[in-house]
Amino acid sequence: MDCVNGVGYLPSERIMLHLEASRFRLAALIRMIDLKYNLISVLVEWWRPETYTFHLPCGECTITLEDIALQLGFPIDGFAVTSFSILSNLETFYYDLLGHSTDTGEDKLMSLRFTWLKANFEYLPNTATDQYFMCTARVYTMHIIGGVLMPNANKNKVHLTYLPLLQDLYVSISIVGAQ
Repeated sequence: MDCVNGVGYLPSERIMLHLEASRFRLAALIRMIDLKYNLISVLVEWWRPETYTFHLPCGECTITLEDIALQLGFPIDGFAVTSFSILSNLETFYYDLLGHSTDTGEDKLMSLRFTWLKANFEYLPNTATDQYFMCTARVYTMHIIGGVLMPNANKNKVHLTYLPLLQDLYVSISIVGAQ
């Protein structure tokens, strides 16, 4: 049995306030999901691609964007995210948004390891500033996006293409939810 890579810890209440304002609070409560392959196999058998529905013994049903919006509290209206601006100095930009230099390694400007995120942001210093709390909220949101909402084959990293969307958590999250 595999797991979706949830963050594994709940953030402090000050971080939760930022997540609330950015509409990610409910998603932050998802910590670990066990993937049950026998259930997935049954659902695949009941899926009908021609109608985009599940044909269950109790009737026909489908999962809609509205279902996800109701369960996670994401907005589903607004602008779709289709591309990003080209940034001239990625390392400085990421440092400004994260408050730390990114992961070391050959792909340090492409993705972040979840172990790096957790090691640098799980425990907040007593002297943490508002800017540090905002960076931590971005990191927590990145972990939710890459580990739970849109995991890829490499389950221990999140792609940095999402980070520019989190530059202003109070505006950008409604754009992410509108995808």
